[in-house]
Amino acid sequence: MLDANAFRLFDEIARTGSFTAAAELLGYTQSAVSRRMAALEREAGGPLFERLARGVRLTPAGAALHRHVTAVLERLDRAEEELAAIHAGLGGTLRVGAFATANIDLVPRALKEYAARRPDVEVRLTEALSGRLLEGLHSGALDVAVVSDYPSGQVGAVAPASLVELREDDLLVALPAGHPLADEDVLDLRQLAEERWIEAAPRGQPTQLVAACAAAGFTPLRGPRVAEWSGKFGFVAAGLGVTLVPRLAARAVPDGVVIRPLTGGGPRRKVYAALPGNPLPAALELVEVLGQ
Repeated sequence: MLDANAFRLFDEIARTGSFTAAAELLGYTQSAVSRRMAALEREAGGPLFERLARGVRLTPAGAALHRHVTAVLERLDRAEEELAAIHAGLGGTLRVGAFATANIDLVPRALKEYAARRPDVEVRLTEALSGRLLEGLHSGALDVAVVSDYPSGQVGAVAPASLVELREDDLLVALPAGHPLADEDVLDLRQLAEERWIEAAPRGQPTQLVAACAAAGFTPLRGPRVAEWSGKFGFVAAGLGVTLVPRLAARAVPDGVVIRPLTGGGPRRKVYAALPGNPLPAALELVEVLGQ
């Protein structure tokens, strides 16, 4: 029964008290108006208008329906205005996804500036691994996602319509503050060949650590597997191993842990903004801010 065009026609007849006036205002023929209202009355289960010598007036059933129709049309008008604003980049909701370490510094700084620029846009943030974020972008659950190619292959698993490279992020090594190498300015991976490494990746999954250690001539000794960065730092501070830390996460390093760069810049990953095929103007503006 929900037919917006029929409801608009019904509303205009109720306001003007005339099939003829409504037909002229909305560009219908008199016969088309009669057919549409007859169909609406059948769906409503009875007469909606009393036919008078000059014009029509609502029956009690018609008056009851008109109250609901007025509310529906108001909501539809608001929806059209909101959608137009979103597509014009003038407001609405922007659904943003980001991986965990991007939420330590990169994304919060960008969202702070973005909020100052665009207070009319409500940002809803989702945190997940890059592969899951790309799936959300592909399904339409996200409007823009900040993703990385670490672990290897995540960006290629579900290809977005477009990728905008934001930066390269080198991986540093995190050591306990009392470690014999903690005072070194730069470390070579070979100096850490006897260390146990704290990782989050499932066993057997290729990682940049494994590849980098292989290039340095050794296989890393596996330590505890800890998913969250705060937990990794806790294990490092306790002297239970060392770990690689993205430079993006450097601001979150706690007391008791030191980070050092690796010779040659160390392993690197790329950070991207991923967009769907028809990105919202608000999403494009956020990507611009993220790239600054």
